[in-house]
Amino acid sequence: MKDVSVEWRIQAIRGAITVPENTVEAMTEAVHELLDALESRNQLSPEHLISVTFSVTRDLDAMFPAAAARQRPGWDAVPLLDVQQMHVQGSLPRCIRLLMYTQVPVLHGEVCHVYLRDARSLRPDLELSPPMSFSRRE
Repeated sequence: MKDVSVEWRIQAIRGAITVPENTVEAMTEAVHELLDALESRNQLSPEHLISVTFSVTRDLDAMFPAAAARQRPGWDAVPLLDVQQMHVQGSLPRCIRLLMYTQVPVLHGEVCHVYLRDARSLRPDLELSPPMSFSRRE
């Protein structure tokens, strides 16, 4: 059988979550829920992260999502950026999205993008994507 091992490579991972209200508490909880899911499904730790860009819809201004991310162990060294999502009439309200650049030993098709709560409607095709399975090289 042919060796199909993959070297560590840069991959972009997407995610999104909705927030029930525009408060620091609700946004912090949502950011942590989203990052927990992305880390577990993609077997990530902060040292794998190159950078993360958060975008929020214009109805979320209680805090910067990056501020919540920096509360996580090891995340204070990750370059983080917050931007406002372009407004499109009729788009999903109170939504936090992210684009994360990482180093992982998998091909693009094995990355798990995570869409939670009402943000599942943004990418229903990804809802059943399986968690990554690889053995980490230390």
